[in-house]
Amino acid sequence: MEFVNNLDPINAIAESSEGFVWRLQDDSGDATDISVEGHPDIIVNMSVWENVESLKSFMFKTHHIDFLKRKKEWFKPIKQASYVLWWVPNGHIPTVQEAFEKLDYLRAHGESSQAFSFKSNFKHPLE
Repeated sequence: MEFVNNLDPINAIAESSEGFVWRLQDDSGDATDISVEGHPDIIVNMSVWENVESLKSFMFKTHHIDFLKRKKEWFKPIKQASYVLWWVPNGHIPTVQEAFEKLDYLRAHGESSQAFSFKSNFKHPLE
């Protein structure tokens, strides 16, 4: 499984990237085994970044982009939003439940300062 075999190197790139704060992981350093009640087919990938620009740089200007381009090889396409961005207070570590609530909000109400995607990029409320 090429995707799984590259998780550690990609996570290492993220963790050494400018603006990285935190990522979801279990005791082994992995997040793919974190289960979501009622959603056995979902892999949760969560991280906190200082700003959207740092996250974009990691996602689109590092080796990570090579895996984004191949996601159809490993994941079923879905018609709804599959990710969500939102601002968190300094020091706050979001929960998986919080992420699902934000994703549900985005799907139901569209892009807003409460839940958005790279398309909108709402500014931090304190800027």
